[in-house]
Amino acid sequence: MPIVGSADPRAGPVLVWTSEDDTRAFAQALALRAGVRSAFIELHGDLGAGKTTFVRHLLRALGVQGRIKSPTYAVVEPHEVAGMNIWHFDFYRFNDPREWEDAGFRDIFAADGLKLAEWPEKASGHIPLADLAITIEAMTDDTRHVTLKAQTPLGAGLLEGLPA
Repeated sequence: MPIVGSADPRAGPVLVWTSEDDTRAFAQALALRAGVRSAFIELHGDLGAGKTTFVRHLLRALGVQGRIKSPTYAVVEPHEVAGMNIWHFDFYRFNDPREWEDAGFRDIFAADGLKLAEWPEKASGHIPLADLAITIEAMTDDTRHVTLKAQTPLGAGLLEGLPA
């Protein structure tokens, strides 16, 4: 269980997901938001917190078919659905800043489409400010505490009216 600390005053609501169904329901609600098509969403949390599970539910809700695999070793997995480009990044193994340029990530982040980044702190200084930061904390049971933080007007729009 995480150690209690000071809450970030800029952070938004803290949700409690008691099952994977809650994760799915939030992902489905977020997928319906018009701005999600061009958003950059950061996902924070320890190993096993549920970041990739959330991404899989979001991609399914957006219409991605077939296998959705974690980009842990590839760093990025691209998807396309209904003319929408989606890039799922996992920067866990990102160590060399030269990888950023060599892989063309600058161009991807400049392009239109949804970008989802796990372990964004590993690419700090290279990625732009995320529209929405989602922090998932696994508790001692199957419960997850999820903190939502809008960091741009687009991020605030994504959260507006979502069920808490």
